[in-house]
Amino acid sequence: MTTDLSKGDIDAFADDPDGPVALHLRQPLLPVEGSGSVVFPPTYADIGYNIDELSDGTKLATIDSVGSQANRMEPAFMAAGPGLPENPRSHLVPQIEIAYGNEKTVSILETGHTGLKQLAHDAFRAFLDRDDVAPLAKLAPTSLVFGVWDSRDTQAKLPRIVQSTIRAEDVDVLTRSAQYEPPVDYAELDVFSESDKEKQQGDPKSPLAKRGFVHVPAVKTHGGVIARGPIRRDIVVNLVALRRLNGENGQALRRYILALALVAATAPLDGFLRAGCLLTVDPENPGTWQVVGRNGKRGSVGLDEKAALDYARAAAEAFGVGSGQRVAFEKNLAKADTKAKTREQ
Repeated sequence: MTTDLSKGDIDAFADDPDGPVALHLRQPLLPVEGSGSVVFPPTYADIGYNIDELSDGTKLATIDSVGSQANRMEPAFMAAGPGLPENPRSHLVPQIEIAYGNEKTVSILETGHTGLKQLAHDAFRAFLDRDDVAPLAKLAPTSLVFGVWDSRDTQAKLPRIVQSTIRAEDVDVLTRSAQYEPPVDYAELDVFSESDKEKQQGDPKSPLAKRGFVHVPAVKTHGGVIARGPIRRDIVVNLVALRRLNGENGQALRRYILALALVAATAPLDGFLRAGCLLTVDPENPGTWQVVGRNGKRGSVGLDEKAALDYARAAAEAFGVGSGQRVAFEKNLAKADTKAKTREQ
């Protein structure tokens, strides 16, 4: 049985110190080609696909990591571009644009190294010195939703309120091979000798192969996976971490961050993860939100995009959304950061 959530119920998630620990959605997903089709996980340096084998031999593949999911969810709050329909979520957070190049702009939700360095420093100091996240909620509230670590300055760290992953169960790993063939025989045209051709073709690292002059095979490269088990997205809203947020007008602050978390968690899935991996919700089994109590008991609750947006509009008005602004991209900050990273290595 699914219980509809009232505003009071949602308020209690943020207010009640003895309330439930989390909201959880397990959402089955399908490739657009249908169940059992090939999907391409991300590849990582040195290991290729991230595939874990359980004690019973079952293999689990990471289709989208926590960090990657956060990067896909956060832009849901961006203002729509010129000529596009208005994004109803954009009014819930301050819209900060970063100007760069020839009057080009990019949202702060997509980049950093801006003229907001001092404001960000002060906001993190408020958290470290006074346990006050209100300045951060006014400046960049999604950093509280998706977690933040001020690794380049104060070392302040706040955990994620929303965490999402996509995994595929019981996978078989596939490979694929291909053969590049140049359009003409360049050795016959005396571009280079037949001897050079024989030495370098077949070696993808050879100078002629890199320029497309000779035959190059690509054998047993990543060919995706087939999931014999489910592909599922797990979303968790951490209510314990949420209730630890403090600051000026703390109740309104926590309700506001909860509202943003619910909006992020219920926003429509952007299922195009990468080439060869386009996923949709399973229409026959869309999943149900569960509220998880401290005793581990679960209950199904009605939570959807409209309910989250309705709650968020009221919560944003009560707390007061921070002011939007346009700031300049600070090239010197970016250059200094690259030098710092180089020294660390």
